[in-house]
Amino acid sequence: MPPYTNWSRSTWSEIRDLDLSRAVAVLPIGAVEAHGPHLPLVTDRIIARAMAERGAELLAARGFDPVVLPAIEYTPAPFAAAFPGTVSIRPATLVALLEDIAASLAQQGVGTLVLANAHLDPAHLGALYEAQRRIEDRDEQPQGSRRTVCVFPDVSRSPWAQRLGDEFRSGACHAGSYETSIVQAAASELVHDALRRELEPNPSSLSEAIRAGLTTFEQAGGPEAYFGDPAAATPDEGRQHVEALGQILCEAVLAAFHDSER
Repeated sequence: MPPYTNWSRSTWSEIRDLDLSRAVAVLPIGAVEAHGPHLPLVTDRIIARAMAERGAELLAARGFDPVVLPAIEYTPAPFAAAFPGTVSIRPATLVALLEDIAASLAQQGVGTLVLANAHLDPAHLGALYEAQRRIEDRDEQPQGSRRTVCVFPDVSRSPWAQRLGDEFRSGACHAGSYETSIVQAAASELVHDALRRELEPNPSSLSEAIRAGLTTFEQAGGPEAYFGDPAAATPDEGRQHVEALGQILCEAVLAAFHDSER
């Protein structure tokens, strides 16, 4: 048994018997969008859940009571919107959903919500920051609930981005070696491996494209919805990235608690 509570697999009576006032609720957040011809549409959810579960293990080892919530999969994904299979929602929809989730958890006594996010579309990240602000600044709390601390370690920014490998830092990291390796480690049966090995590297940087004002994968130089070098991915690389993501989540929670106490 893992050292944390899996909300998806729990019964209502098992949740009732927890002391949720001590809980750190970890919410995996992914997307449904194109990830090259070799990875599933829910790649970001797979990565986010791996981050959440490893982070929860590390938090439990530090004396916290983590619970891993069911994942969010539908999010803003305008960069990939032209690709079949991508499902993109309005940023305001995601903000409202996160606010409602935080309020419902607060009514049950949960005071800490951690966003374990693996989807890096600018519209999506903007929605997460807005949701974090609204959750923490909410003037009117639900009756009987507590104020929520919302922790969001944005892995696209320093210092976290520096710990996820050269490809990630380059910005050419959508469905490349970084993401492919994590899916190899966490859900290898979903990788189209023969196809993956035939893919040529695509060094086009999404981060540079975003800074230049481009708004789609095609404009950014990703006609097959991948950036980086998926053929170079290995499960060992993926396990290292999952460990780094878990450490990032754990450290962000520790820092939030330190700031709160101070």
